[in-house]
Amino acid sequence: MVANRRGQRVPNVTFHTRKDNQWVDVTTDQLFANKTVVVFSLPGAYTPTCSSTHLPGYNELAGIFKENGVDDIICISVNDAFVMNEWSKDQEAENITLIPDGNGEFTEGMGMLVDKSDLGFGKRSWRYSMLVRDGVINQMFIEPDEPGDPFKVSDAETMLRYINPQAVKPEVVSLFAKVGCPFCARAKAMLKEHGINYEEITLGKDITTRSLRAVTGATTVPQVFIDGKLIGGSEALEAYFAAK
Repeated sequence: MVANRRGQRVPNVTFHTRKDNQWVDVTTDQLFANKTVVVFSLPGAYTPTCSSTHLPGYNELAGIFKENGVDDIICISVNDAFVMNEWSKDQEAENITLIPDGNGEFTEGMGMLVDKSDLGFGKRSWRYSMLVRDGVINQMFIEPDEPGDPFKVSDAETMLRYINPQAVKPEVVSLFAKVGCPFCARAKAMLKEHGINYEEITLGKDITTRSLRAVTGATTVPQVFIDGKLIGGSEALEAYFAAK
């Protein structure tokens, strides 16, 4: 079983990253000194749980973390810099700093390097998260020692509850839109005015008219969903905000 390192300093490591097609070395001091940082580590970029839930969860709640005193959110994986950079683009993870631990030095120093040779992965990180203040580990959430790839305690919501149990999560908003649609532009402007981030699903690119009708019951755009509830078009969205 991997050990909890709460109260200890993070390992002193230099990470070999890529920025603007150049190698850039980044030290743990640069990442952690005089900062409050949330770290989550996972077995590998592009793997199912990491891509569908673990990284997106932190990316989505990044604004709330920062409102509660977190300076940066770092994702560390035993992958090379090229893979981590491409995964960041694929995930649109603009709120997360992705750090490649290609040689597993940081992960080994954390005592989290595990053998996943049975999957053809070689040495990888056990899944965990931690809150680090000025280089010292304040809290760790380590996944249980179970077969497979458990994902029960290192998620973003668990970390947020630890930092502030009263923190209010942002509304989850999806907007079905079409390029050049003035009503869609109006709906997006209203969402931005209210400081609400949204996922845009583009008709003709991400979804067909038939699929739009199946999901929303409508064939026109925009169609706005907030926390799983269909609000409707731009006029309905305006009424929704007026009633709040």
